[in-house]
Amino acid sequence: MSKQFQFKLVLLGESAVGKSSLVLRFVKDQFDDYRESTIGAAFLTQTVTLEDQTIVKFEIWDTAGQERYKAPMYYRNANCAVVVYDITQASSLEKAKSWIRELQRQADPSIVIALCGNKLDLAARRQVTQEEAKKYAEEEGLMWAETSAKTGEGVSEVFTAIAKKLPQTAPPSARGGAGRGGAAARTGVDLNKQANAGPGQNEPCNC
Repeated sequence: MSKQFQFKLVLLGESAVGKSSLVLRFVKDQFDDYRESTIGAAFLTQTVTLEDQTIVKFEIWDTAGQERYKAPMYYRNANCAVVVYDITQASSLEKAKSWIRELQRQADPSIVIALCGNKLDLAARRQVTQEEAKKYAEEEGLMWAETSAKTGEGVSEVFTAIAKKLPQTAPPSARGGAGRGGAAARTGVDLNKQANAGPGQNEPCNC
């Protein structure tokens, strides 16, 4: 019988970095060029089935980026967070860092955090280098990847990598609780590097 886990995932980041587009791509494999900004938060669910048939269900809270919606209620009891920045806007990485500091202060110590640079399809307008973002992620013990919600590049890999990591920090009976295995969540992981590592292309993180 396959094991099943349920985890609360929250998306954070400045407005217009593509949080809702990432979720839409992950949940429905769709992209909308004219998607309106989220007001408050949107709630969606999606499951990931791992190679060992473990089923991970994500309860996804897609939050608005505006400061007035920056409320702990959205990331309270969150098991994992995807903090998104726009690779064409250097200021959005600074905003992402402020979200990460808040998570580190306020969220559960065992939370798994992935830093995600979105809009890889606009790489010609890049303002945030991979080296800068990776260095920060390594220093803070974060997972890191670049994605394009528009093309789908890297999106499923991010959520699959998180799904692989979470059960290691959770008791088998977890129903939205990730236990206290925080140490496993504190190693910097370059998902892009692992996603492109030859035969294991679809296995970006087994950490």
